[in-house]
Amino acid sequence: MDKNYILDEIKRTTNANNGTPPGRRKFEKETGIKETDWFGKYWAKWSDAITEAGFPPNQLQRAYGEEVLIEKFIELIKELKRYPVRGDVRLKSYNDPGFPDSKTFERRGSKTQFATKIADYCRSHEGLEAVLEICEAEIIKNQLPSEDDNRGTVELGFVYLFKAGRFYKIGRSNAAGRRERELAIQLPEKANTVHIIRTDDPVGIEAYWHNRFETKRKRGEWFELDGLDIKAFKRRKSM
Repeated sequence: MDKNYILDEIKRTTNANNGTPPGRRKFEKETGIKETDWFGKYWAKWSDAITEAGFPPNQLQRAYGEEVLIEKFIELIKELKRYPVRGDVRLKSYNDPGFPDSKTFERRGSKTQFATKIADYCRSHEGLEAVLEICEAEIIKNQLPSEDDNRGTVELGFVYLFKAGRFYKIGRSNAAGRRERELAIQLPEKANTVHIIRTDDPVGIEAYWHNRFETKRKRGEWFELDGLDIKAFKRRKSM
């Protein structure tokens, strides 16, 4: 493959893309010129080829600060309405030259570590409550044992939300129905089941919800919750 031909194709595809140089995967798709046609022969990096063609490396080739990466990932979470997997990131990067590739995100730590950073960012910025819930669910999911590792050995339990009067109790049990009957005997007002989350880690999931609503704790496992809190809890069928 002739070097000048590759440079001409870079110029052509860049001009067709309103002056933004294509990423190497998009360039291959549009021209049929593979990475093996230039890597180690003419250039060591795709950004070098872009530069020799007369263009500054686009945003995909430049280093990203951590906050910019978090904001980019949040954009994708909003778009998908779930936590992206590697394939989602690769597809987004392929179609959007300004979006980092999956390796750029992976260098920022494990999936749990990066999701934790995003969650921390969401807590300090308004309007990201939905993204925060998605990240918190991803963090918990990654901390739970896999089904393959524990098949036949995990005892499933429940984390429940009961209401008595104007207060709510968040607790755990291996038999939620039995626990409701026990509370009915102990309390002056009838305890009604609001929602039950099925889980193989009742202790951990109970602790998660206790910590999440810590500022609304009244006594022990009893909390004064509002409609948004209840909606968030009921959104989880299992954890």
